[in-house]
Amino acid sequence: MTVTPDASARVVRTAYQRAVADYWNNEQDPVNLRLGDVDGLYHHHYGIGDWDPSVLDGPEETRDERVIEEMHRLESAQADVLLDHLGAIEPGHRLLDSGCGRGGTSIMAHQRFRCRVDGVSISEAQVAFANDQARKRGVAAKVGYHFRNMLNTGLASHSFQGIWNNESTMYVDLFPLFAEYSRLLVHGGRYVCITGCYNDVTGGRSKAVSRIDEHYTCNIHSRGAYFKALAANGLVPINVVDLTAATIPYWELRAKSSLATGIEESFLTAYREGSFHYLLIAADRI
Repeated sequence: MTVTPDASARVVRTAYQRAVADYWNNEQDPVNLRLGDVDGLYHHHYGIGDWDPSVLDGPEETRDERVIEEMHRLESAQADVLLDHLGAIEPGHRLLDSGCGRGGTSIMAHQRFRCRVDGVSISEAQVAFANDQARKRGVAAKVGYHFRNMLNTGLASHSFQGIWNNESTMYVDLFPLFAEYSRLLVHGGRYVCITGCYNDVTGGRSKAVSRIDEHYTCNIHSRGAYFKALAANGLVPINVVDLTAATIPYWELRAKSSLATGIEESFLTAYREGSFHYLLIAADRI
């Protein structure tokens, strides 16, 4: 995919957005790529659920392969939980994967609902990769990815039954983000996000949360900020699920793997001390 400088400037509008786009355009982290190689579903999020202790047993020469497959199972399980909360989606509906990464959740959504799925990202490299995966799977007519800014997608108003963010809201201001989703969703449409957020009760970002921000070039929001921004834009929560305890096993396994990046202890510390929560929020547009 070739994008002209003028087109890129229209999508990536600030110095911070350019830094985020550059980060993801250049990202080649094995913890994303090797897990995706398991079955061609490339995610950019974490996992939930207990892992099978037997992956650490057996022949040493295949241990790493078993651990990677188990980590990928957990991250796909997380995407399934998100999709479970989209409500009654039919083949004639349209869904938006906002901040789509390399597109794994979009493919899963199409496999489940058989409907049109679009993804948007400010990373040209991720969009090209995701579209290539859709072509390889023979679903490009129904699953497409676009170099667009989630804050101003340029997509038609009231054209989506469902929209989700899977660990991407920490890169943007929530108020304009949810205003855009309120514009895009049909009346009664559903928005779902899974996100890490810092705990307002403990008072600001802990040291561990600040290290996560720095590692991923992001700006983690408080828990309360999500509900204020949703309410301001006519998005009413219908389900809020605390997934914090469910994600800790993933991080424990990842810390034992060859793909550990060094940020695992910050996540585990933040979750265990209560300064950081992993939430699923589902909200309806009124």
